Amino acid sequence: MRGPWRCGLPDPVKPRKAVLDMAPYHPPTGGRLGKARFDFNENTVGASPKVIAFLREQLSAEALAVYPDYARVRETLSQFFGVDSAEMLLTNGTDEAIQVLVNTYVDAGTEVLIAKPSYAMYRFYSELAGAKVREVSYLPPECDFPLEQYLEAIQPATRAVFISNPNNPTGSSVGLDAIELILKKAEHAVVLVDEAYFEFCGITALPLLAKYPNLFVSRTFSKVYGMAAMRFGCLFSQSGNVSMMHKAQSPYSVNALAALAAEAAVSDTGYVANYVAEALEARRCLKAGLQVKGIESANSSANFVLGYFGHRALEVRDALRAKGILVRDRSYEIPGGVRITVGTREQAQTVLQELERIW
Repeated sequence: MRGPWRCGLPDPVKPRKAVLDMAPYHPPTGGRLGKARFDFNENTVGASPKVIAFLREQLSAEALAVYPDYARVRETLSQFFGVDSAEMLLTNGTDEAIQVLVNTYVDAGTEVLIAKPSYAMYRFYSELAGAKVREVSYLPPECDFPLEQYLEAIQPATRAVFISNPNNPTGSSVGLDAIELILKKAEHAVVLVDEAYFEFCGITALPLLAKYPNLFVSRTFSKVYGMAAMRFGCLFSQSGNVSMMHKAQSPYSVNALAALAAEAAVSDTGYVANYVAEALEARRCLKAGLQVKGIESANSSANFVLGYFGHRALEVRDALRAKGILVRDRSYEIPGGVRITVGTREQAQTVLQELERIW
């Protein structure tokens, strides 16, 4: 306000309406190091030792003084993922992949389609662009992918469709037949299949890239590879689409250390395979343990389990937190929902033992 209340200073610059209308996103990321991290679906034991060794080997004062050169990592990753290097965009985590996709293809006032609940950044970047967000709900307790509702919701005005496969926070997965139905129905829109949890599920839309020019697939190194702090991801599509997205991306948004770490991470396939096998066993143990306690949970194809704790969801979260065990409350979106990341069988047993004292 003007006048004496602001001592004659002018009013602050007004943000865009889209920003004013957005709800802020505040992930509870503070004070997590050293605790049992079952709240963000990260790798719970850390990155491959080869990643740390490779970074130490490659680091030098000169290397840090030079802008990143992505040629080597691009070649390594294109071979690893089985795509042409022209079909791949390196990104600062999946978040930047979503941002670049929206910046390239979504105009203010156009419509995007997302699931509810799902990854918050789909809505975040769509609203920031001034798009109209249309939601299709997962229905508890099974939380199966709402295919029919998705197909019905796709309209001529739909400009982008977001699919998290498996979905966060439900853990639900969707098969390629269903994805193809969506790609055909939404042929006038861009369709992003976010495969952040692919390694725990095994379903990928990458083989469909050549067939569908509206298909985009994202992968992250923040989950199974244990590199969440590095912020590294990839976005795949046909080469013409990738060329357009390059225009909408800062040329050096991926830092050189993240690129080096990604190169080392994909070389240690044994480490990843062992971690995935352990996490799948841990998931089975956790679901079985919850069932014994009479706690229902959604079917999960990811590295987490969504349990239904009813009106005691927040109580359970806080009691576990007091013991240094972090889980994620999702009851604000799914009644009674608490999402628990799985890592090792020993870690799953730790959660179940503490629940025994609470439940």
